[in-house]
Amino acid sequence: MSTTAPDTVVLSLGADVRRHVNNIAGRLSLRVPQKQALEILARVCEIVPPRQGAVPDASAALAAVRSEFPQVRDFEREFPSLCFELATGVGKTRLMGAFITYLYRAHGLRDFFVLAPNLTIYRKLIADFTPNTAKYVFQGIAEFAVSPPQVITGDNYASVRSLRPPTHGLQDVLPGLEANARINIFNISKLFSTTKDDKAQGREARIKRLNEALGRSYFEYLASLENLIVLMDESHRYRADASARAIGELRPVLGLELTATPQVESGGRTGAKRFENVIYSYRLGNAIHDGLVKRPAVATRANFQAAEYGAERLDLIKLTDGLALHELTKVELATYASRTQRPLVKPFVLVIAADTQHAAQLKAQLESVDFFDGRYRGRVIEVHSGQRGAESDENVEKLLTLESLDNEVEIVVHVNMLKEGWDVTNLYTIIPLRAAHSRTLVEQSIGRGLRLPYGARVGVDAVDTVTIVAHEHFQAIIDDAQRADSPLRELGTIVIDETLPLAGQRVVTAEPASTQQVLDVLEPPSTTPSASPMAGSTAPSPPSPESAIRRDIHVATLTQIHGALARGDVTISHTAGERHVHLSPQFEHAVMQSLPVRPAELTPDLEAARVEMRRAAEALMERLIEVPRITVTPRGEVTVGYKDFDLELDRVRLQPVDDDILVRSLVDTYSRRVRRQGTPSAERLEDMIVFAVTEYEDIDYRSNAALLYKLAGQMVDHLRGYLPDDEAVRNVLLYHQRVVAEHIHTALVAHRWERADEYDVKVTPGTLTLRPLALSANEGDTDRPFRHPVDNRQDIRHMVFVGFKKCLYDRQKFDSDTERVLACVLEDDPDVLKWVKPARGQFVIDYADGHQYEPDFVVETRTEQYLVEPKARGDMNDAVVQAKKRAAETWCAHATRDATLRGTKPWKYVLVPHDEISTSMTLRGLAARWG
Repeated sequence: MSTTAPDTVVLSLGADVRRHVNNIAGRLSLRVPQKQALEILARVCEIVPPRQGAVPDASAALAAVRSEFPQVRDFEREFPSLCFELATGVGKTRLMGAFITYLYRAHGLRDFFVLAPNLTIYRKLIADFTPNTAKYVFQGIAEFAVSPPQVITGDNYASVRSLRPPTHGLQDVLPGLEANARINIFNISKLFSTTKDDKAQGREARIKRLNEALGRSYFEYLASLENLIVLMDESHRYRADASARAIGELRPVLGLELTATPQVESGGRTGAKRFENVIYSYRLGNAIHDGLVKRPAVATRANFQAAEYGAERLDLIKLTDGLALHELTKVELATYASRTQRPLVKPFVLVIAADTQHAAQLKAQLESVDFFDGRYRGRVIEVHSGQRGAESDENVEKLLTLESLDNEVEIVVHVNMLKEGWDVTNLYTIIPLRAAHSRTLVEQSIGRGLRLPYGARVGVDAVDTVTIVAHEHFQAIIDDAQRADSPLRELGTIVIDETLPLAGQRVVTAEPASTQQVLDVLEPPSTTPSASPMAGSTAPSPPSPESAIRRDIHVATLTQIHGALARGDVTISHTAGERHVHLSPQFEHAVMQSLPVRPAELTPDLEAARVEMRRAAEALMERLIEVPRITVTPRGEVTVGYKDFDLELDRVRLQPVDDDILVRSLVDTYSRRVRRQGTPSAERLEDMIVFAVTEYEDIDYRSNAALLYKLAGQMVDHLRGYLPDDEAVRNVLLYHQRVVAEHIHTALVAHRWERADEYDVKVTPGTLTLRPLALSANEGDTDRPFRHPVDNRQDIRHMVFVGFKKCLYDRQKFDSDTERVLACVLEDDPDVLKWVKPARGQFVIDYADGHQYEPDFVVETRTEQYLVEPKARGDMNDAVVQAKKRAAETWCAHATRDATLRGTKPWKYVLVPHDEISTSMTLRGLAARWG
């Protein structure tokens, strides 16, 4: 059986066992993975029956279990213990109830010990095992409806007088009723922790002291039970020596571990160590794919550069954007509930703070009158280990009732306390204001918001999606999610702007020319006749020692070369049209040091290794496009200003916003309100615009006041031209102020001039570094062949295309159908060798005061290299488009001048109208007319 494909679980169970499993699954409404886990437990109990009163032989039990479940390598405890990996939100507590029910029914086991790792989970488990509560785990089980299990907790065990509750005379009607199930629920700290007074007086933990009613300690009583079953919730918390030893001292006949993250973080280079007793895995990726939990999505701002902001400013931006999404979600959830007559879901936001001091600062900021006009005063709670007494108890109580409409909390600020076992369904926005220290923490923090409020997805993005606001870690989380072993491979992406939907996205990976492709070119795998009787069959022959050494050198070279190119340890030159790769001694040394250790007679000498390093580097260069790095530095006195111009306003048709639908524009409105805190109310309409524009750091009011008021006047006159009165104009300027200010600022940047006495131009040879890219697409859509026409062209930005032969990536996205057609042109043009649409940040050109332009297409032909920019004909003369064109042409001029000196291909810039691009064209033809 596979631990990564739970849908393939097929077990042969006895008829009675199968009847028990099916009945329990039906009564408890178990989901498919829960039922599969129960079937596995049932089969294990057939293989290794839990024998009452017998000390289990762990070695023999392990051998028996491994005979059918070879993925279990070790129990990792002194007694048989099996781990069930179940994704957060799928229902570990309900599965514990199913396990207990089965063992009680089928094997007569009645003593259970349930461990909780912390106070929050401990209280939740007590509630879930208490009859007549909302999430009672035995709801529907007839035996427990008549006589529910006796629940003994870490709070009441010392006062227990009888361990067999009264049967009220029913034992004559139902023989055997006296054998009730007994469920002990304890916080792990109760087993071995001692108070300061206990330590000072040399006393043991309270549970290990004499209980006069029992004649021994409660711990000794538990350890003496003949059929104790231990269930460990969040079992990764019980691997430390003290907790593992305490559990072992209970001498259970069987341990059942449940966790979404069966691994122990080492904190070192080795990373996390996975449990060796995992018998069943239903991971987060399975749950997301099967629709059992919300879709996770990670959000950032478009074109966001975290390095430009300090820590406090970055916190404010993320809080602002996260709360904007939160308010939008509130409206969407209310709309859905009203439309479907289903219960209203009250969403809340989880803010992850760096430490307790940071948490206190965040709470104060969130509740201040300067943050969204004090909207969240009294609606924020802090939760961290530094809280004590009444404050801690009050906050835990609020946590446990967060789903209630009577609970006014909308924001929870926590410090590493809620990363697991917190069972809520109404968390929709997570704002991590700290670096994640481990994969476990990332996955568990995301997991807090995955539970579905209605028990299943409803087909509405706002209801079915949880969003993580991670501006500065956006790409890192996306990249991490693309690992083959990541449970977040279906992580969606959200870009906070006006063009992308705020939900319903999936992520696919665009791969560059891979290391394996290069290796196959360097040394194609050889084959020899196979021993198979099938005629013509071949099988790979084992590599010779020499070929294995060569391959190791190639792999080491390809692994390190991109970093070496960036550092200048690998350089490229051209002579008579030939490319030459130069490897520095530092690079060669690094490659040699990374080779596997071999006997002296098989260790390659440096000269022979250099030949193979160069072969690998040259083979990789054939799959890259050389793009120089060009920096232009002004020297001497520098003056800047803006040319006089008129605003282009034909496309500005902003409309007033009614107060009752203001929430729908919060992504715009909130960012504006945060920026304008403390700004006095503007009397004139023009003042409102000028105030907003001068908040851009590159706009100096004193030297540009006349132009700013001229442009603001043009905007006001334009709005008055189609709006009914000045109140409507004021409404537009209030609720769309960011859009208005950005429109004017963009125009100013396009007309900016800079003069210096001289400019220093530095050209550094390099390559376009390719890395795997995360591409977002509409969920449910499949990758499309790029030659297939698109019916609804407005949706093309959310599509992923495949089938390329000359593109440097196996997948591409396009911003318009014109770009897709241009890709067809490039693929069909015999003169084109390779092309790529650079990913964000791969290739940028500064065009005005730090503003950057990213070319749409980079193309290499047999004789030239091109930057190609398709543009709508109506935008060809736009001021920003022309500013970018001038910057790109200047870049090409510098690059060509350097190419002439180095003997490489010249560069050209082509700005082409969209309606000139058709599949009958060639790149040379387009360049001749528009280059």
